[in-house]
Parts: sequence; structure tokens; C-alpha cells
Amino acid sequence: MTTVRAALVQTTWTGDKESMVAAHEEYARQAAAQGAQVVCFQELFHGPYFGITQDARYYDYAESVPGPTVVRFQALAAELGIVMVLPLYEEEQPGVLYNTAAVVDADGRYLGKYRKHHIPHVEKFWEKFYFRPGNLGYPVFETAVGRVGVYICYDRHFPEGWRALGLAGAEIVFNPNASKPGLSNRLWELEQPTAAAANGYFVAVPNRVGRETGEFGDDAVEFYGSSYVVDPQGNFVGAKGSTSAPEVLIRDLDLSLIRKARTDWQFYRDRRPDSYVDLVRP
Repeated sequence: MTTVRAALVQTTWTGDKESMVAAHEEYARQAAAQGAQVVCFQELFHGPYFGITQDARYYDYAESVPGPTVVRFQALAAELGIVMVLPLYEEEQPGVLYNTAAVVDADGRYLGKYRKHHIPHVEKFWEKFYFRPGNLGYPVFETAVGRVGVYICYDRHFPEGWRALGLAGAEIVFNPNASKPGLSNRLWELEQPTAAAANGYFVAVPNRVGRETGEFGDDAVEFYGSSYVVDPQGNFVGAKGSTSAPEVLIRDLDLSLIRKARTDWQFYRDRRPDSYVDLVRP
């Protein structure tokens, strides 16, 4: 497959899990109707972004992966013939919780999951209260649209995982987000294009949008949307998404650019892993 049509969903919190899941089913249908072959939702798509507070009641959003929400979207993926990346709150067992993304193939098969490795704990991102660090490595999934990897939000600040996904053969890496204005604005513009160019693959970045005031009142933050896709040369594929409104972005990815970028630059040839030993010392 030379060209892949990808969709990214950025949206606002509806106020309850069932309506949020139903909204994403409709977004997937909209994407498929526009010819999308793969769709990725935003971080923790089935709930609010509860990391802005520390409240044990949000543990109730966690479920098994695969579990009821994944099974529901497996059926939809098979119906629409579309690959899905589903960022969820995962409960492995009571008290063992992860920030996870499930990958479902276009025939509805569950292919596996990625668990977010790097867990922030700073103002309005109190994630260590909710998640253990991921422990499943950096898997790459063979899908109907090619080899797909996942990195989640705060992970993007760490170049090692980007490179691990490239070495494992990723062609498209999805990085679902819940990012707000502040320190992240400049990095939002820099990091994903840099990761794409350094590793020679596509990076697709959906982000939440709007304020979840109905959930958090005055403590709510303003997620800035601006979802986008960059190619293996670090160029934006089309315009970025809205900074304020829900949107389904549709972008065509020319996978032949992967070979071109890697042939032109030869970063994989010129790597020196023998000299990087100190980088992985704790």
C-alpha cells in the first residue's frame, strides 16, 4: 500500500462515558465515509482528562484491555474496514492501572496494546496518581495499512522510544495527546516533526480540544487541539487542526517517502549504538 488515508479525531468531553464513546463511533463513521483506512482517537478518549486533579473516583473509568470498549470498537472496525488506535484507561487488576492504547485491525482483530512509559507528575498533569509506567516495550503492529506504532502524550519528550519504534520497523507512529497551553506550546511545534525526520516515518498527533468546565469547573484547562500529521522529512501534511473546535482530520500519507527519507539521510546506517551505553544507565 503506497498511500494511506489516515484520520485523527480531536474533540471535547461530552460529560459521560457512554455519550463520549458513542460520539467516537460517529467520528469513526465520518472518517470511513471520507475514505480513511486508519483512525486514531485522543488520549483517554472515553473519559475526561482527569490528570488535572487527584481523585480516586476516576479509577472507575479504567477497564480491561481488551474489554468492553475494545470489543465494541472491534465490531465497528470490522463493519467499516478501518484500523483503529484506541487510547484507554486500563485496569490490569484492581490497583494496577495503565494509560494504554489498543490497536484493532481493519477486520476487527485485536492486535495488541501499548502502555505509556513516561508518566508525568507536574501541575495539572498528576498522572502518577492514576498510572503505573508501561511495561510492554515499544511494540509495532502489522496492520492493514502497514506497520503502526504508538507513543502517548508525555512520551513524546523522550527520543529513545521514538527510535525504538523506528528500529522495530514502524511506518506510522500515532501519538494521542491531552496537551494544554504553557510550556508545551513550543515543543508541540518542534518535537513530532523532529521525531519524524530523525526516524524516517510518519507521525500523527491527535490532541484534545476545549475546556472540560462541566467536569472540573474553574480548574479546567484549555486543550488546544492543533492535531496534525508530519511526514518522514519533518514536513506537515496539510494544515494543523482547529485550536478550538472538534474536528476529524483526514490526511493522505505517501509511504514511499519513508524509503526516500531514509535513503537520503542514512541515519540508520550511521547510528553508533556501541557508543550509547552510558545513555541507558540509571
